[in-house]
Amino acid sequence: MELKLIVVRTSNPEKLAGFYALLGLVFDYHKHGNSPYHYSTTLGHTVLEIYPLAKGQEEADKHLRLGFGIEDFDKKITILKENKIVFSIEPVQTDFGYMAVVPDPDGRKIELYKN
Repeated sequence: MELKLIVVRTSNPEKLAGFYALLGLVFDYHKHGNSPYHYSTTLGHTVLEIYPLAKGQEEADKHLRLGFGIEDFDKKITILKENKIVFSIEPVQTDFGYMAVVPDPDGRKIELYKN
């Protein structure tokens, strides 16, 4: 089994895609069929999509937690700091590897691991 798709919903897709672009993700902006326009990128075999909030959804799910293995980790940390991203956990060695935690624009905790 493998994870094929993650859909993240937000009130501001452009802003959220811009945040993840700081980590090095490159998004396409498109739609298929009757779906709304959304951002999409592929990480290995997994598609990550950023959609607007669903009808009736008032705010983004802040409990979803994502973790990314980052190439050029130190460079990406510098880019985040230059963009005034506040770290929940500054880069530190843990039992799971060298990592940091930052909130995305919706408040989700995003774990960043040095590859």
